[in-house]
Amino acid sequence: MKKLLPTLLLGVSGFAANAQTDSTDTGKLTVSGYIDTYYLTALNRPQSGNLLGVDQLAGRAFDRLADQFALGLVQAKLGYSNRKSDLVVDLTFGPNAELGNFGNTTGAFNSYRPQSPYGAALYGTSAAIKQAYFTYRVTPKLSFTAGQFGTHIGYEVIDAPLNYHYSLSNLFNNGPFYHLGLKTAYAFNDHTSLMLGVVNNWDNLTDDNKQKSIIGQFSFKPLSTWTVYVNWIGGSRDDTYLNSLVSAGTLAGGFGSYNRQLYDLTTTYQVTPKFGLGLNAAYGRYNFSTGSALEKAAVAEKFGSTTPDWGGVALYTNYAINDVVGVGVRYEYFEDKNAVRYLQTSNNSVTVTAPITLAATKLIVKPEFRFDASPDKYYENSVGTGRKTQSTLGVAFIYKY
Repeated sequence: MKKLLPTLLLGVSGFAANAQTDSTDTGKLTVSGYIDTYYLTALNRPQSGNLLGVDQLAGRAFDRLADQFALGLVQAKLGYSNRKSDLVVDLTFGPNAELGNFGNTTGAFNSYRPQSPYGAALYGTSAAIKQAYFTYRVTPKLSFTAGQFGTHIGYEVIDAPLNYHYSLSNLFNNGPFYHLGLKTAYAFNDHTSLMLGVVNNWDNLTDDNKQKSIIGQFSFKPLSTWTVYVNWIGGSRDDTYLNSLVSAGTLAGGFGSYNRQLYDLTTTYQVTPKFGLGLNAAYGRYNFSTGSALEKAAVAEKFGSTTPDWGGVALYTNYAINDVVGVGVRYEYFEDKNAVRYLQTSNNSVTVTAPITLAATKLIVKPEFRFDASPDKYYENSVGTGRKTQSTLGVAFIYKY
């Protein structure tokens, strides 16, 4: 007992010291955000004045308006960090905030909102919450995060200052934007880490069933200049839009049970301090288990297959000419022939952007040219009929603080 007593006292002393350190760790508060506006013209002169395609479905993610000045997004982001924890409150407003947070809005066309008065009452101001989460570090290697956070899927993000190009890829537009749930991350070493979590499906403020989606990410750095992310999300009956069609009677007889998986690979490689490369590849698939003839007919009519899929690949390259001007090119192929996502066709796209950084890096001006081509007459011409190509030329103005 006498041998244990000094050790015990040392442990109590250490615990007290840590507790005292935590109590005096006041942390740091940061305030950041950005605003963005854009102006673009479509050389195909769509009659509708927007870039949603001839069927007005969902051509472009955010930059949808042609031949007018358009507001993008206004962000006010608060962050707090101390030795053991982080807090993020990310509030956004404006057209792109509504589009990026569509699962939390109260609009008439939002099929993600529950029909029950109790569930619907939770929506409203929630549309302004892009992210709201905290992270607690149990150890320097193990952490837990709870709340609403941006998705881990994909190369691009909603925040315009963080993307090289202003227009967003089809891979971005057809994947999840955010999740609400709990995740844990463990860093095996400085080069390798693993994240796993449980969330309310895709882009959902509230869950419309008791089944959750599982998320995962494995990241590693083969080199200090090369990072690789292998991402995944999967769940059963986790498509709120499809569930709403059944509830509304649009899909008579339902479509049985199903699961949905999405696999995503993202990698960046800084070849030199001025020259960078990137790649994003994704493949998603539904698997419907139909029983009755009505279910089989509903799935066949909606998707043409019991295992409809979608996916694509995007290649990125950029070069910094100097500290002010750079140039970057993105090539993307995306396929959604089964119409399980938003594009509902296949598409090749080339985007060239030449960002100009001014005002001590606070102001970014992004001139951009984009060309899209589809085998179907997906795009719109000046008389409102379909055509196979679309070319846009525009400029975005982004100010960050």
